[in-house]
Amino acid sequence: MIDLAKIKNHTLSHEPYDWASIDNLYSPADAAELAATYPSDCFKTVKGYDGEKGYSYEARCLIGMGSSTAAFPQGLSAAWRQLADDLLSPGYREAMSKLTGCDLSRLIIEANVFHFGPGAWLGPHVDLKEKVVTHVLYFNKSWERENGGCLAILRSSDMADEVAEILPTVGNCSVIVRSNKSWHAVKRVKQDFHESRRSVTVTFYPPGSVSTMWPPNDKAPLHNYDEKPQTAGTLGRLKGWFSGH
Repeated sequence: MIDLAKIKNHTLSHEPYDWASIDNLYSPADAAELAATYPSDCFKTVKGYDGEKGYSYEARCLIGMGSSTAAFPQGLSAAWRQLADDLLSPGYREAMSKLTGCDLSRLIIEANVFHFGPGAWLGPHVDLKEKVVTHVLYFNKSWERENGGCLAILRSSDMADEVAEILPTVGNCSVIVRSNKSWHAVKRVKQDFHESRRSVTVTFYPPGSVSTMWPPNDKAPLHNYDEKPQTAGTLGRLKGWFSGH
């Protein structure tokens, strides 16, 4: 599914830190299928301010921290199950290690699916120190810059201090090697826009790390995106499946 040679043979940009923007990760047919069957189940709403950044978006687990299988596979199309398998493959780790210059072979990954709906954003921030490398894949069929939702590569915490902007169209992806100056943000999606900004974030962590997105005993209700929350019975079954994987 993923053209790993595109990742392996790409060269990092070093200004203002180590990062990359890569396109055409999939064949046209696979790109169309991934965009058309983007997940809509088992999301939770995430909003707040953590002292550094403000944020508002919807999140779904694709690969739980350190897991070897996709989460909630019953809600994934065949294309999305294959994508999850690709992300779990040794070849993907090898390609990402070659690109970033970091040995990722012994690190664990977590992958989450995001809907950034109208008005959603992620303010300027540097990732937590545990996040060694972050790879963000995008899945919108089309996107215009004026709709917001683009990833901004920044020199500082000032949104005006922008180096590059990456559109969230399917086949595009971004890679950030975490450092003390790896500032970035997701621009606010226009309030009157009718489509969410769609992405998957894959993060490499040291062994033993604990998920901040899905902390132990997380009781946030899960729901279909733009639909009513799951019933208590359904939620219990989903939580039970997730805790066992």
